[in-house]
Amino acid sequence: MEEKETKNEVAPNNEELPVEKVPIAPITPEEVPKGIPQIPVEERKGRSWTPKTSLGKQVLEGNITNIDEILFAGKKIIEPEIVDYLVPNLQSELVLIGGRAGKGGGIQRIPIRITAKMHSSGRRFRTSALFVVGDGNGLIGVGRGSSVEPRTSMGKSLRKAKLNVIKIKRGCGDWECGCDAGHSIPFKTKGHSGSVRVELMPAPKGVGLVADNETKKLLRLAGIKDVWVKTFGNTSNRINLIYAVYDALKGLYVYEK
Repeated sequence: MEEKETKNEVAPNNEELPVEKVPIAPITPEEVPKGIPQIPVEERKGRSWTPKTSLGKQVLEGNITNIDEILFAGKKIIEPEIVDYLVPNLQSELVLIGGRAGKGGGIQRIPIRITAKMHSSGRRFRTSALFVVGDGNGLIGVGRGSSVEPRTSMGKSLRKAKLNVIKIKRGCGDWECGCDAGHSIPFKTKGHSGSVRVELMPAPKGVGLVADNETKKLLRLAGIKDVWVKTFGNTSNRINLIYAVYDALKGLYVYEK
């Protein structure tokens, strides 16, 4: 059994009293409520949190054990800890949406976008970041956050990406392949954001992700291995480009009844 030390007390004559050892019993698997996956004690302690919504309480009590139950029921996720708890293998990627002058001209892409606003006291700068998350098995999310400090904007964007997770449909809709594996998308889909329009088309096995590097991050986290991407508009705006691809992936459920 583990032991922990209590805080030293001070006697009236300003002398410290001897420290008492208080035994603490470890958590046993039998004490875990039914319905919650059997997770190691150390990992369960790190993933626990104090829920503030009824949905979070249902997840922590074990009434909901799969995030698909929440998404297909149309419930809104307000706490990002719910996604962390139900999807322990969630991965994240930072999209390079900013730019600065590179060596010898041109532009060097950076993950933080810096904007300035002119005031009577001078320029005031603000930063923004864009995160994409996914589990590589049809679950993706996109979020953008802004703040004065870069670290704060990155934290906000990651939090929003977890709140915006959706489930996409995968399949093989290419006539050249014809397999039943979920390496591509089932049919052609379109999406837009701002001036950017995107078309995603099914591709046979071995083609890979025919897209730019930032779009590949989102498709890779979605679990798509082969797809053709066609873009229109000002694609140098990475924010609109990622949201256009995200909108196109949403359309994969347009024929669901």
